[in-house]
Amino acid sequence: MATPLTIDVVSDVVCPWCYLGKKRLEATLAARRDIVPEIRWRPFFLDPTVPRAGKPRIEYITGKFGGTDKITPAHERLTGLGKAVGLDFHFEKIEMQPNTLDAHRLIGWAMEDGKADAVVENIFADFFVNGVDLSDPASLAAAAGRAGLDADQIAADLASDKDEDLVAKQAQAASASGIGGVPFFVFGGKVAVAGAQEAEVLSSAIDQALEALAAK
Repeated sequence: MATPLTIDVVSDVVCPWCYLGKKRLEATLAARRDIVPEIRWRPFFLDPTVPRAGKPRIEYITGKFGGTDKITPAHERLTGLGKAVGLDFHFEKIEMQPNTLDAHRLIGWAMEDGKADAVVENIFADFFVNGVDLSDPASLAAAAGRAGLDADQIAADLASDKDEDLVAKQAQAASASGIGGVPFFVFGGKVAVAGAQEAEVLSSAIDQALEALAAK
């Protein structure tokens, strides 16, 4: 009989390593028929100082890294790693760097309806593959609608301050707990893995978590 296992994934939707980590986790889970995973998405803000309306990507990259040429090698590396897991990064399409509070609010609501995995995938793909402006609430509502949520209700909720304080506190708690980078995985509440690790590392962490839970 397959064993239920919680998997907490701390990530930010503007983190390309988080998208890569999501794909690697999916590949890992596809080969693990011995568990029934419950993925719980947890918010993290890579840069909470980005205005709610977003910031032009070139301006953001220049201010943070000193110029777009400084980040090109990392983008090239990520593009190669992404292709290995069927992920087609298009960094050149990104024109706006968004504040991610609203995206994380949406993911939280999607978790309540059991549709978070689909919503997270839509948001990641919108940003990293299609260059969609995630600071536009209409884009987030559309991503929610494609995942089976009520897009009109999501749009209304995004226009309010619903759960803004809750999500901000959750993200702050993640940082306060010592998580300095994402993605960050916690398997069964027992075993933590930092970074977009290969499937072998993630599968080993699952084994360790199952052993720890069985020993309780």
